Amino acid sequence: MSLRPLIRSALALALVTAALPATAAHFELQAGRSYSNSHGANTAFVEAVFAPQPLGQTRFTWAPDVSLGWIDGRHVASDDSRYTNRDSVALLAAGARFHFGEAGDWYQPLFFSEQLAVTNHTTHALSSHYQFVSTLGWQAKHFSVALRHVSNGGLHRPNTGETMALVGVAFDL
Repeated sequence: MSLRPLIRSALALALVTAALPATAAHFELQAGRSYSNSHGANTAFVEAVFAPQPLGQTRFTWAPDVSLGWIDGRHVASDDSRYTNRDSVALLAAGARFHFGEAGDWYQPLFFSEQLAVTNHTTHALSSHYQFVSTLGWQAKHFSVALRHVSNGGLHRPNTGETMALVGVAFDL
């Protein structure tokens, strides 16, 4: 499998990210366990969340959100089809993180993010090179926890996706 699509996407994402104010970046190092069809694998992400912006006249804010992730491969007894779960998958994603409420509200650290991603390999769980990444989490100043689902949204079969629980440490630049 060629890495060209991933490299091209990484360069485009790097150019877009370079245009964002780097001084407002919040970085998270996340690790956890991902499951597909009840089979687990280790996973890790590096995530950059940029300065939040108001969403119109609402109490919602959104922030550009960029992720680089890794989902380890796993051996499954039923891996005898075209797609297996043996290969590890690297993914590059970009999208937006949404919060509701003011900075002092107890629920404001809760967030939802939606991203589009490209992968370097296809597997039974992630059977296309393009994926959707949905995350529900809680973000403190130096700590985060999240539930994340990566799937192609039914654009290509099979479409079992990867669902993971992540714990992260965060720091601001």
